[in-house]
Amino acid sequence: MKINKVTLGSTGITVVQNGFGALPIQRDSKEEAVHLLRKAYEGGMRFFDTARAYSDSEEKLGEAFGDMGIREKIYIATKTGATDPELFWEHLHTSLKLLKTDYIDIYQLHMAARCYRPGDGTGMYEALLEAKEQGLIRHIGITAHKIGVAEEIVESGLYETLQFPFSYLASDRDIALVKRCKEKNMGFIAMKGLAGGLIRRSDAAFAYMTDYDHVVPIWGVQRENELDEWLSYMENPPVMNDEIRAFIKQEQEELSGEFCRGCGYCMPCPAGITINNCARMSLMVRRAPSNVWLSEHWQNEMKKIENCIGCRACTTKCPYELDTPELLKKNYEDYKKILAGEVSANEPLVH
Repeated sequence: MKINKVTLGSTGITVVQNGFGALPIQRDSKEEAVHLLRKAYEGGMRFFDTARAYSDSEEKLGEAFGDMGIREKIYIATKTGATDPELFWEHLHTSLKLLKTDYIDIYQLHMAARCYRPGDGTGMYEALLEAKEQGLIRHIGITAHKIGVAEEIVESGLYETLQFPFSYLASDRDIALVKRCKEKNMGFIAMKGLAGGLIRRSDAAFAYMTDYDHVVPIWGVQRENELDEWLSYMENPPVMNDEIRAFIKQEQEELSGEFCRGCGYCMPCPAGITINNCARMSLMVRRAPSNVWLSEHWQNEMKKIENCIGCRACTTKCPYELDTPELLKKNYEDYKKILAGEVSANEPLVH
């Protein structure tokens, strides 16, 4: 059985349903990153997603592929966080230079807080159109984290692709968004397919995506063993079966309700709290070897929650609109009970 191929809506871009998310390679050395990227290409991956905001990720992609003579065989998507045309053009030319290419396949407005439209006074959509007319970008995309913004983007019909968090922990509203993209012939790029590390079985995550024949998931890859796992699915892709379906149902029940995805957009915290881990500690301590999260280091990090000043800056920055201070408080109380032996890390979390 071969892996599915997916066409990203009106772009006509057709790739295997197994994309490379290049955010984590910013934490690798250049040598390690280049090795991973080239191995991904040799293993059959053709869609690579990065961003201007991912420190040196673009540079590493350029180093890996710029001189290989394979530009027309791969698709590169990158992003700009610009909200004005001047910074837009600065980011675009920087990305082209670092990626060692004269065009970008999909250029995305990054983590958009609104749906940019022609004539809205920002000049952003006009800049996208001009860049496309110049041949610097081939397709116009956008990424969002807030469902309301994403829904408005899809209904606008202005963008060729949407990148949005999507996994088997998606809400009914998220699923409706993905299906609406297909109805509108809009490509859907799925980020956070492992829900920020909460999903532990890649086969289940992968199989879930195969039910959506217009979705390209981008898996964040930092280590070679992670890449090897995704590449193993090229020739033997997991498919939805009764065992995986039952496992996903159990996971959905365990992780129902509000939980932190660990994206880190709430950071930095004025009180020094590592919010993106501390606000989901109850889940992490149960879903990974607990000794890692019960170490002296993490005990000290969790104790910082006592220093929360109640500024609620984290709530204003959370793309999922969570009550982060309340999540921190609940996680800290649970964590102290685990340390005291009142609750076992092996016990399911009670919401």
